Amino acid sequence: MTIDTQPHPRQALLPNTDQSCLGILGGGQLGRMFAHAAQSMGYRVAVLEPEAGCPAGQVAEHHLQAAYDDRDALLALGKLSHAVTTEFENVPAGSLIMLAQHGFVSPAGECVSVAQDRLQEKEFFTRCGAHTGVFPAPHLGIANESDLASVGDHLLPGILKTVRMGYDGKGQIRVRTRDELATAFAEMNGQVCVLEKMLPLAYEVSVLVARGVDGEAVVYPIAENVHRDGILFTTTVPSPNVTDGVAHKAQKAALELIAELGYVGVLCIEFFVLQDGSLVINEMAPRPHNSGHYTIDACVTSQFEQQVRALAQLPLGDVRQHSSAVMLNILGDVWFDGDTGSAHDPAWDQVLALPGAHLHLYGKAEARRARKMGHITFVAPTLDAAQATLAKACAILGIAA
Repeated sequence: MTIDTQPHPRQALLPNTDQSCLGILGGGQLGRMFAHAAQSMGYRVAVLEPEAGCPAGQVAEHHLQAAYDDRDALLALGKLSHAVTTEFENVPAGSLIMLAQHGFVSPAGECVSVAQDRLQEKEFFTRCGAHTGVFPAPHLGIANESDLASVGDHLLPGILKTVRMGYDGKGQIRVRTRDELATAFAEMNGQVCVLEKMLPLAYEVSVLVARGVDGEAVVYPIAENVHRDGILFTTTVPSPNVTDGVAHKAQKAALELIAELGYVGVLCIEFFVLQDGSLVINEMAPRPHNSGHYTIDACVTSQFEQQVRALAQLPLGDVRQHSSAVMLNILGDVWFDGDTGSAHDPAWDQVLALPGAHLHLYGKAEARRARKMGHITFVAPTLDAAQATLAKACAILGIAA
């Protein structure tokens, strides 16, 4: 696989012209927020997504309802759009590579391919660790039952993950013993997996970074994340726990990784901070990220506007954070009573009466438990004030804070 890492001169696609249509593969909430940002800047948007009534399709000027690898639909998207991006990493990399034969694509399919395969991703991180000083957790690929015998004791307890298609805690099982490992691998139904050693985690942070085609790169403040049941619960920025030294190391590593990958667009890299203060790289998402939603309300330039700027080959925006922020994911559970299970509309009016509360719902017709339905960002002059407002909102919505 060859990835072009060299900067190129920008060829800006200016807004509000006959040519200013941007395409996106994927019609979920990330595509919806990309479309909002693009339209506010004067661009039209075309979405390719197989699901009818999808969040992005509701707001885009064009919705091509077809599979991500439908050649005719891809050609139609290429004709409609001057440049194309993606809203999630599991679109076929081959579709992005094909689209690149007809126009500008950001990020490149070759870059997305690395993030689609956990083993490739860890090999890339390990290779870059020689100059970033940040490495992934000890790990081993497991393709078949015979590979189980080669698992060293130092890798247990660990987490067995599918190499491809895992997200929000799906496709992974914690294992403590060899017997549990064998049982878990059997449950993966023949999928290639990677076993990662469990480490003494203190907390998780994510670093949002963006790079233009000309090599210009910017990095956002460190975000600290809390997960529940494998799904992001809250993101707090600035991170209340990260030290200046760890923050600098994580941001520097993110900038070096995005340059090494020759990546154009918005990239999120997740890191673990261990109990001894050391930094371990976990994974990357080649797109805007759930933990970056706070940028809409708390930064000069949101991650979605940054995605538009990189795709249209415009100068990247200012990443300064002007307000402390806590982002709360809203799952479908808040539509259901905790005791009876009866459905009801959440008390959004009470939530929006709180100072600094910004509600973002994604246009999903059906609320289901554990389904991401929206998020609320609480901004305030201080982090303590934002966290206090978060606690009040959780009480209103019946969420354990």
